Amino acid sequence: MDRCFTFSTSGELIRVPSKAVVLITADGNYSVLSLADGSEYVVTLQLGQIERKLMEFVTNHDNRFIRIGKSLIINSEYISYIHLARQKLILSDCRTFKRETTASREALKALKDYIEKEER
Repeated sequence: MDRCFTFSTSGELIRVPSKAVVLITADGNYSVLSLADGSEYVVTLQLGQIERKLMEFVTNHDNRFIRIGKSLIINSEYISYIHLARQKLILSDCRTFKRETTASREALKALKDYIEKEER
């Protein structure tokens, strides 16, 4: 069963299944949750606060969320393409959605190395 992330403020509640979260990007003192269905939600938390919340959420068997550089957290289940020279990352389920983003060459190199190590 997929657990849900819940973000609550005085005026709103956002509750989404963790599997639906494709990436989370920093936007100053806010963060933007991008979901597999194409919707986006702005939450009043900095990326570091969300990262700490994710660490409380995940278990030893669920480490799908990876911080990439200073401004990006991705769901590693959706990584389909990394191009170091173009600093390009594509996240996709290879059926219903495709989301392209950029990251530093160093961050993408570390991600590529991590994935290759995990695949062995």
